Amino acid sequence: MSMKKSASAVWQGSLKEGRGQVSTESGALKEVAYNFGQRFEGKPGSNPEELVGAAHASCYSMALSMIMGEAGLEPEKIETEATVTLSQDDGGFSISAVHLKTRVRSPGADQAAFQDAADKAKAGCPVSKLLNAEITLDATLEN
Repeated sequence: MSMKKSASAVWQGSLKEGRGQVSTESGALKEVAYNFGQRFEGKPGSNPEELVGAAHASCYSMALSMIMGEAGLEPEKIETEATVTLSQDDGGFSISAVHLKTRVRSPGADQAAFQDAADKAKAGCPVSKLLNAEITLDATLEN
């Protein structure tokens, strides 16, 4: 089985003075603006790294839910934040790291079984597999 999803971006102008818009096939994002200042200068607005973070956090949360369910652990709530690091070296820019921080409410869940599920989700979610970056994880179980 394979599925295809698409997104698109349009960029107009030079790197520093130009601007772009990103959209998704589903319509979840429709002509969302981004520019140099938003990406490299901390100005408010969207940028590719936060979109990667959103994709990773949502993918990880779904994978964790599945793996916990397979282990007989039923999560009531999974909250995940992905912090994406954009680094520059002699080879240019790269996403060098992603830190996942997840908090899970699962009454009665065993800590060791939870940690095992959290680690398996980190390694196995499709976005983790896509990224060529160091991926770290802080997983907290709230009972």
